[in-house]
Amino acid sequence: MDNRQAIGSWLSGPRAAAEEAGVDFGFRGEQLGLPEQGPGSIARPGRRLGALAVDWGLCLLIAYGLLTDSYTRAAQVWAPLILFVLIILTVGSLGFTPGKRLFGLKVVSLDTGRVNPLRTLLRTVLLFLALPALIWDRDGRGLHDRVAGTVEVRM
Repeated sequence: MDNRQAIGSWLSGPRAAAEEAGVDFGFRGEQLGLPEQGPGSIARPGRRLGALAVDWGLCLLIAYGLLTDSYTRAAQVWAPLILFVLIILTVGSLGFTPGKRLFGLKVVSLDTGRVNPLRTLLRTVLLFLALPALIWDRDGRGLHDRVAGTVEVRM
């Protein structure tokens, strides 16, 4: 192995280096019994971030347009509160927020398929702490999803 391969394996991460060595990790969601592609498969990070950006923008518009005339106060105080309530109400009842619906995503429980309000509250609190959402397992689920027993899938 020359230096370029060593640096390339470091840049692509341990999973890519292990796959080059012949280790088969399977596809995301295989351990959970989910399909590899299509409806019911694990949501990709790009779609999840896009849905969160849409929800944040919607909450920022609501806060700026209805509650305050200051963009700074809307972004720092009201928009996060509105987003918190939006996620709890919509994911707890429908399984998706407006942004998730736009990107074709849904949050489901692993055991029942429907997320109850207590799991939604736990998942949302952990999501707002940010760190649990940044720690992922090999299926692409954040720690907030693992603790709540949920998974975000494509519709």
